[in-house]
Amino acid sequence: MTTNLADYPLLAQINSPKDLRNITADQLTKVSNELRRFLLNSVSKSSGHFASGLGTIELTVALHYVYNTPFDHLIWDVGHQAYPHKILTGRRDQLHTIRQKNGLHPFPWREESEYDTLSVGHSSTSISAALGLAVAADKEAKNRKTVAVIGDGAMTAGMAFEALNHAGDIKKDMLIILNDNEMSISENVGALNNHFAKMLSGSLYTGLREGSKRLLDNIPPIKELASRAEEHLKGMVVPSTFFEELGFNYIGPIDGHDVNGLVDTIKNMRNLSGPQLLHIATKKGKGYHAAEQDPIKYHAVPKFNPSDTNLPKSKPSLPSYSQIFGDWLCKTAQTDKNLVAITPAMREGSGMVEFSQRFPDQYFDVAIAEQHAVTYAAGLAIGGQKPVVAIYSSFLQRGYDQLIHDIAIQNLPVLFAVDRAGVVGADGATHQGSFDLSFLRCIPNMVIMAPANERECQLMLTTGYQLNSPAVVRYPRGNGTGELLPDVDETIEIGKANVILKAEGDQPKVAILSFGTMLAQAHQAATELGATLIDMRFIKPLDVQIIDETQQTHDVIVTIEDNAIAGGAGSAVNEYVLSQGVATKILNIGIPDHFIKHGTQEEVHQELGLDSIGIIAKISSFIS
Repeated sequence: MTTNLADYPLLAQINSPKDLRNITADQLTKVSNELRRFLLNSVSKSSGHFASGLGTIELTVALHYVYNTPFDHLIWDVGHQAYPHKILTGRRDQLHTIRQKNGLHPFPWREESEYDTLSVGHSSTSISAALGLAVAADKEAKNRKTVAVIGDGAMTAGMAFEALNHAGDIKKDMLIILNDNEMSISENVGALNNHFAKMLSGSLYTGLREGSKRLLDNIPPIKELASRAEEHLKGMVVPSTFFEELGFNYIGPIDGHDVNGLVDTIKNMRNLSGPQLLHIATKKGKGYHAAEQDPIKYHAVPKFNPSDTNLPKSKPSLPSYSQIFGDWLCKTAQTDKNLVAITPAMREGSGMVEFSQRFPDQYFDVAIAEQHAVTYAAGLAIGGQKPVVAIYSSFLQRGYDQLIHDIAIQNLPVLFAVDRAGVVGADGATHQGSFDLSFLRCIPNMVIMAPANERECQLMLTTGYQLNSPAVVRYPRGNGTGELLPDVDETIEIGKANVILKAEGDQPKVAILSFGTMLAQAHQAATELGATLIDMRFIKPLDVQIIDETQQTHDVIVTIEDNAIAGGAGSAVNEYVLSQGVATKILNIGIPDHFIKHGTQEEVHQELGLDSIGIIAKISSFIS
């Protein structure tokens, strides 16, 4: 895709932040406007994260204008909003490749650019990392500055507050920018408030404030009076003193779309000592009306026509596993008022929109707080409710201790609907669901199921829900295969596999044990090879009876899974076979021992040899 840079005369001159810093301040608004148009035109032609970046245009320009990046460290939390940052840091002409195989990484990524200080993808890590960098900069003593940008959503995670508490305690020089895109820019974020923000961040005010505190430090009554006077003054323009109680100098909220106002305030705050917090108010999707009106819909977009008010509708397809789960939730809740569903801020992605609307009293979005979500479910279960935790595989990693300590040890009946298991695709290494079978399988009291299709998915959800112990159903991103759904109360026998095909032809006889939605590709391979094919369904407990029978009648056992080979379902088969003291040739096929980069699911599966062609090649090589 080629872009006519003549349409962006200022942006065309900016190949690095150094070029941006050579531009005069009165041109920054024009730069911001060009950057916004470039982002709109690029993402609309290539797809990608969209609304968040539109909301941080002016902030990105201001930060790179004021700070000496990459010497000064700039950290973006999560990174959905970092497309403008990539454009200004030498990646403008590659932006159309973002999220594509061998293209730009979807988030800030250290291997990609020296301007990406921290590789990210999950939320709420920025303040902790920034504090570490601030301590390192203090020891280095080269006057290196540290700034972190965190959104109001990411600020809901406990990790962010842990970091704030520590930062306020050790008082190292750092700036945290709270990008609040939920707050409307009302009268208290207008010209008067921007004027006060500049004044409160200026050296005269801060010098007087700190000097008076030192002077009055030993005179408690006067110190208290001065403190009240200061809070009274700031209370007229500052909505909260929460951050000051944690030890931060708080400024704001100010208009996050006034680039010159941001530059003035950030310049002042850059030179202040100790932990600083600047609160800015922005609008997701700023500058593109449709995205402003529906930022969730425009969070990540396919290719679209900017002049059209609607995103293109995808072709009719089979329901996704997330939809299957959402429909099952609604059907089950109709007959069971004790069902309660929990999500850590992933209502849309987990297919829970309809449920949240129809059963609001049984629905809980706990914000980006996976640890809390898991232990909250434990409390609900102890209290007699029947909790279902809908969570992505890569996000469940963040609640692992709670899963062991608060659920499994107490053997509580909590069902985990683990979405986005296996290869996810365009979001890359931070979001691939490569590890859930490995980290779940070693926990006692867990029943772990992996459906091969949507029929099995619903059967397993009902089975796990009715168990009086912890249960996991893990399913992938993507659509089902067209199987008819069972009755909502139908269950399956725990630990029972299904034989799909029986081996034919000459020796050596091969048995393929398939776990989860790899079954379709395994079926093609088994048909080609004349092999037995078994849909294992359960990772824990394993169907050891069928493994015993298979060992006796086959020369080679092959396990296939969309999970890390290390510690995964195939490893469970290995352990069982070894424990029986029977010599059997076993081949494990799955995700290898390295982090998987971004690309479509089909591209990644093909590259890893997890499609039917790759499976056939691996088995043929093994038995030859």
